[in-house]
Amino acid sequence: MAELTALESLIEMGFPKGRAEKALALTGNQGIEAAMDWLMEHEDDPDVDEPLATPLGHVLGREPTPSEQGGPKGPGSAVGEGKPVLTEEERQEQTKRMLELVAQKQREREEREEREALERERQRRRQGQELSAARQRLQEDEMRRAAEERKREKAEELEARQRVREKIERDKVERAKKYGGNVGSQPSPPATEPGPVPSSPSREPPTKREYDQCRIQVRLPDGTSLTQTFRAREQLAAVRLYVELHRGEDLGGGQDPVQLLSGFPRRAFSEADMERPLQELGLVPSAVLIVAKKCPG
Repeated sequence: MAELTALESLIEMGFPKGRAEKALALTGNQGIEAAMDWLMEHEDDPDVDEPLATPLGHVLGREPTPSEQGGPKGPGSAVGEGKPVLTEEERQEQTKRMLELVAQKQREREEREEREALERERQRRRQGQELSAARQRLQEDEMRRAAEERKREKAEELEARQRVREKIERDKVERAKKYGGNVGSQPSPPATEPGPVPSSPSREPPTKREYDQCRIQVRLPDGTSLTQTFRAREQLAAVRLYVELHRGEDLGGGQDPVQLLSGFPRRAFSEADMERPLQELGLVPSAVLIVAKKCPG
């Protein structure tokens, strides 16, 4: 089939003449199937109907070479003598075959696009699963570090209490030895000498109570509140971690950082305050904190 027949067939199938000429030119006149592949692939291009910058006459075969015509170049040979004359039935049969080819190419394109969409969806789900797993690992690591910090602080607190008890016991033994030897001969020195006075500081803890726990109530921006008991020696970062793990979806679902504020007097706690114990920040034995979204930067 000569090139003009291919052009006519494409026009007969409903393609605009300019677009059909462009498809034949850009595929190097390799046949109607190659031209149709190009038309199906570029049908949505914004410049598909723009003409080529170079003339299309030679490319489309309007001035074919002698080899393409099968004989010497001469007037009229490119128009009527080089191609067979098709009857109406042959033209209809050829148009039918071309339409079937168009439908086949369309189905192949739709199947290819469907496979590509499925692959993109699989990649999106895989990336989402990886991100969720990474976020879960991060939360677990943070909770494990917080638990280790609490365990270490508890051990230090127990050790400090043990040292205080041992000192109290030593003071009792020393006072017993001292007063036990002077009771018969000198009953008055306990009232005049300053020795017995230091015993009073050792008895101050019962009168001036030291709390080892504190109850923190946290008010969220949506009006709800969280209440939890922490150790007095725990850092304020433990309270922030508790809030980030238990706050609702309206605060960002545990992704956005938050800022802690004290109710009265009004105070915004800084990152440096997060490393300080609750006891040092004056939040023992109980306190009310307010949670606000922390502005980035």
